[in-house]
Amino acid sequence: MNALDTMRALASKGEVMTVEPGEVIFNSGEAGDCMFGLLEGSIELSWNGEQGLEQIQAGDVFGAGALVTSDHRRYGSAKALTACRILRMNREKFLFAVQEAPMFALELLGSIDQRLRALKDYTRPTAG
Repeated sequence: MNALDTMRALASKGEVMTVEPGEVIFNSGEAGDCMFGLLEGSIELSWNGEQGLEQIQAGDVFGAGALVTSDHRRYGSAKALTACRILRMNREKFLFAVQEAPMFALELLGSIDQRLRALKDYTRPTAG
């Protein structure tokens, strides 16, 4: 089981969004009150004035920082590259998931760690 599976198990129908290519999911500097799980499609995350880019694929979760800090402002922006189905999880469901399914927190940390490692490998300069 992964973080998205836990999100899916707790979701209600109203928490699934359909997003068209090019549509912005959130912008840098906006208040954040939810995290997302990508069910279908591809999302581009950008930060630092689009100097940093990451592509989120189906099965990934993103935007979790909004649920772990108070008065959170989004660090980056998220935009759909393709038509997407996205699962939205608010703070109340997040806290419930962490309390009732503690493995969810570990799954989420594992997902973030995997993305950060892949991003570091992608941005690492090559010799020569």
